Amino acid sequence: MSSHVALVTGGSRGIGAAIAVALKAAGHKVAVNYASDDNFAKAFSAETGIKAYKWDVGDFDACARGHAQVVKDLGAIDILVNNAGAVSEAKFENMTVEQWHKVIRIDLGSVFYMCKQVYPAMIEKRWGRIVNIGSMNGQAGQLNQVNYVAAKAGMHGFTKGLALEAAKYGITVNNIAPGYLDTYMMRDAPARIREKILDKSPVRRFGLPEEVAHAVLFLVDDKAAWTTGSTVTMNGGTHMY
Repeated sequence: MSSHVALVTGGSRGIGAAIAVALKAAGHKVAVNYASDDNFAKAFSAETGIKAYKWDVGDFDACARGHAQVVKDLGAIDILVNNAGAVSEAKFENMTVEQWHKVIRIDLGSVFYMCKQVYPAMIEKRWGRIVNIGSMNGQAGQLNQVNYVAAKAGMHGFTKGLALEAAKYGITVNNIAPGYLDTYMMRDAPARIREKILDKSPVRRFGLPEEVAHAVLFLVDDKAAWTTGSTVTMNGGTHMY
């Protein structure tokens, strides 16, 4: 695998952190973006040697400034992993306009905003890899998450649309749709919720962030040039799509 510059949004913890560490281990120059927890980001950088940059991926101007700083420090971005996301659960009848816009802005708007930053340089190089981290819930739906499901389903459609346009430039655009993973969020969930989720999985376990990272490594490889517009479904057989 050739060495490239990679940026992972929402990359200081959870799935994003596993992806960033795997990309670095594969020989890439890696930066991560984060939104709020300065102490956590500093600890991540100290442990991994991967620099973390703070900006709101749901703000186009902030994305432009953050992207410019990463390029100044590391060079033009060849690999973009759109991993940043937010959840704001509520029954549809109780969901507020603010909850709707927050999730759409961060989970879907950020994909457009960040792709707009890196796309011109990828066109110029005639090479690029964009990987969007979607969700099984964007395929199967989920109670009390109309906003999140809509955003992730939109991400899947965005992936296909941009893949069609980008192919002639040597740029691939793919999507990964994970199910429930063994992250800090899931470990904090009530035991009854965890068991209910596991009951639906023939594999009978949660996925690992490192397994998602492994799929990312395949999609960004030089030899994955024939794979574009695809969704890699990773959910332990919970939802076979």
